[in-house]
Amino acid sequence: MTRLTRYVTAELLPPLLAGTLLFTAILSFGYFFISSQWLSGVPVGLIARWIGYQMPDTLVKVFPMAVVLMTVVAFGRMSTERELVAVQGGGISLGRIARPAAVVALLVTALSVWLSLWVAPRANVETRGLYWDALTGAGLSQLVGKTVDLGNNLTLSMQGYDAAKRELRGVRVQKWQPDGEARGTVILAERGTFENNRLSLSGYSTFVVDYGAVAALTRIPENDPAAFRAAVQDVFPSVIVPEKATDTLNVDTGLSRKQTLAQYADAIGADAQGWPELITKLTAPGVSAADRADARVNLNRKLALPFANLVLVLAALPFALRFGRTLGVSLGIALMIAVAYYLLFFVGLTVAGLIPDFPEAGVWLANVLFAGAGLWQLRRT
Repeated sequence: MTRLTRYVTAELLPPLLAGTLLFTAILSFGYFFISSQWLSGVPVGLIARWIGYQMPDTLVKVFPMAVVLMTVVAFGRMSTERELVAVQGGGISLGRIARPAAVVALLVTALSVWLSLWVAPRANVETRGLYWDALTGAGLSQLVGKTVDLGNNLTLSMQGYDAAKRELRGVRVQKWQPDGEARGTVILAERGTFENNRLSLSGYSTFVVDYGAVAALTRIPENDPAAFRAAVQDVFPSVIVPEKATDTLNVDTGLSRKQTLAQYADAIGADAQGWPELITKLTAPGVSAADRADARVNLNRKLALPFANLVLVLAALPFALRFGRTLGVSLGIALMIAVAYYLLFFVGLTVAGLIPDFPEAGVWLANVLFAGAGLWQLRRT
């Protein structure tokens, strides 16, 4: 039995590796082609580094396709050459023969979970930071005119950005008190820089504003200037204007520069939430219901796709036994199964948004249906 396991495993690994390389190359070329207009004159090493940062997220996406190809090619060949018939004639069940495929798929699943929840989110942040700061040189210019949430109750907006100096122009920073929406701090600055998790502002003025006290201004008699000054003082309990224009104010941010680029620079933010961030959203107090529901969907999505590697072995095996006659046919069947799975997976994500009380049902829909279809087909084989 050990010899049979080694033999089947040796049949599985080459198409798995070939499929992984093939589909990874296709997706990587797509990334390069879409961004090629920005890559003129960029050093090859920098481009290779940028593509390398995308590998963890790419592998999570291509592993299910590679696993399907592995199953169809390996078992299709053994079925065509009657090797499976010979082994089964010796009293060995199909389930026992397919056990190495399940083990390989389980290992790929474990690797995918690790990549999806711990490696890919960090790499995605590095990808966006490298793209906007090094490859395109645009830096934070994509954020001009936007109001972005930097965490720690901070919001940032700016009127301009000098990419050559990496300098923000016309900066407004707002920080609202967590215990009430009516009181906050507003910082206006002529210039600033944003590096790592720190905003450094110059030519600034700081105003603590209590909007809850504004209404009292309307109730003050016109002939009582002292009361009016006191009411204004209540509205602006603190105003700081530095004596020197060269003085700098440093503000610590929740999001780093790279995280801010990853979340706000593109029309679709990078997938930068891993296990720590998702668990914090699910368990920490004070998280809004919408953010908690979004975290549930994201966590299940990051688990469901890796577990598709196991499900698709089960779903692809009946097709391999029936139709896996040649390499070309096997490749076509593998692509058909993979495309059908991904289409149903995206449909499930849409369904998850329609059932906020139980989004897991939509996220895992494709896995459940493909597993059920695979078992049903195997019983008929």
